[in-house]
Amino acid sequence: MKFLAIAIVITLGTLAPAFAIGKIGSSAVDGIARNPEAAPKIQTAMILSLAFAEAVAIYALVIALILKFV
Repeated sequence: MKFLAIAIVITLGTLAPAFAIGKIGSSAVDGIARNPEAAPKIQTAMILSLAFAEAVAIYALVIALILKFV
């Protein structure tokens, strides 16, 4: 039962950020295509958003490791 909980945590914890990163990248490309002059501002916001989305995956990994070893 413990391993099922770990599997669910890591699955949901990686799927959600993966979809978020895809959506962020797609929206950034669309925004830059519509307004190329705003590319530096869009890229800055995109990189910051990607870092926060990736942090969610890292937190899920940490929780899965805690569940496994504790």
